[in-house]
Amino acid sequence: MNKILCIGEALIDMICTDKGSSLSQGNHFLKKPGGAPTNVAAAIAALGGRVELAAKVGNDPFGQQLIDVMKGFGVSTRWMLQTDTHFTTFAFVSLMENGERDFVFNRGADGQLSEADTSPISLTEFSIVHFGSATGFLPGPLRQAYRTMLDNAMRHGLFISFDPNYRHLLFPGNTQTFTEQSWFFLQHCHFFKLSDEEAMLITGAASVNDAAAILLDKTNAVFAITIGSDGTLLGHNGSILQVQSIPVTPVDTTGAGDAFTGAVLYQLSDKTLEAIHAMDTKAWVSIIANGNKAGARTCEYMGAMEAFVHLNNQIFN
Repeated sequence: MNKILCIGEALIDMICTDKGSSLSQGNHFLKKPGGAPTNVAAAIAALGGRVELAAKVGNDPFGQQLIDVMKGFGVSTRWMLQTDTHFTTFAFVSLMENGERDFVFNRGADGQLSEADTSPISLTEFSIVHFGSATGFLPGPLRQAYRTMLDNAMRHGLFISFDPNYRHLLFPGNTQTFTEQSWFFLQHCHFFKLSDEEAMLITGAASVNDAAAILLDKTNAVFAITIGSDGTLLGHNGSILQVQSIPVTPVDTTGAGDAFTGAVLYQLSDKTLEAIHAMDTKAWVSIIANGNKAGARTCEYMGAMEAFVHLNNQIFN
């Protein structure tokens, strides 16, 4: 297995357990380690892959928790940097009675991961670089670190993966900066994963099938658009196919998309870029089907990290 580098945010999710309560009214919160690229790295390691996470956390108990959790999964944490000047990032969320989320993003250390922090990373050690979240598109040092890392990955001939993980509350009233930056990455990566919502937002299409057609026309990447229990749309070699998922009784969908992405990258990590380019549609369908299995299995447990503990490559059999 070759090594995978995930870059982006590591944070603490504070989930209000008082159902239907706003954040101002809630009294009980559950502390969960998270962040999209952090979840992807954990899923890769749980499946048996070799992976490192480049992220910045505070020199505080919560940053230490994130490092310890990643070490527990077997993720290399040498590029999980701690800073004394910023607190670990928190995301507070509560599910309201009307189904909307009350959300506050208390950004701290994650956005401070800089080009200077990531420049010592030797990309010759890796075969895949995964860019994992729209937080890298917010103002701050992480944005430039993202773009520089993308340039370096391209220069080294690495396989580049991208998942925007759009959160509308991070871009209130202005999705243009998100879509513009997403298009840049979509057109410079080899694989990307979108939700159906993200695909329609980025393309401006009214349906997921129209969005897939636009993405097929405007990008050269292999792509996956997750469509919930119906599985995934796979875009490859000029065509779009629907790959079914497996039936499960969902308990919590948190982290399902990250498990999917982690499973796809894990399966690609033993291949060269040339070998991946040579893969036919049948091979990609198999990889996406296994990704669907990982995502579905994650839904059977409460909490992403708790679910990833149950992941292993035997689920692909």
